[in-house]
Order: sequence, then C-alpha cells, then structure tokens
Amino acid sequence: MDMKRVKDYLYWLYYQYQLVTCSYVLEPWEQSMFHTITVTVLAMVLYTAYVFVPIHVRLALEFFSQIFGFQSESTV
Repeated sequence: MDMKRVKDYLYWLYYQYQLVTCSYVLEPWEQSMFHTITVTVLAMVLYTAYVFVPIHVRLALEFFSQIFGFQSESTV
C-alpha cells in the first residue's frame, strides 16, 4: 500500500472528524482541550465496556440457560 495514500486517507478521516464535531471553528487551545476531553471519554467508555460487558454476557447466559433447562459446565 502506498504511504502517500494512507497519509491522505488519515488526513481525510481527521478532516471528517473536525467537520462532524465542528471543532475546526475553535481556537487552537480550545481544539486541544476538546480533543483531550473527547479522547478521555472514549477511553473511559472502551475500558468500561471491556471490564463490564463480559460479566453481563456471562450472567445473561447463565440466567437463560437456567430458564431453558440447560446445565452449566460447573454443575456437571
């Protein structure tokens, strides 16, 4: 893959991000604050999903397996 095309594509994605969030109208210090807050919130959401979603999926599977009469592996 051509590195220039990758660079242009990443620049285009960043430009789309700026258009969607309207951050291109902010001053540079406001942009840096906005990007910092956005990245922080996104990291928190991803971490929370990584920690809690598997637990809830496991509990839901155990619940539905008890409802439908399947035995779990720990009781065999």
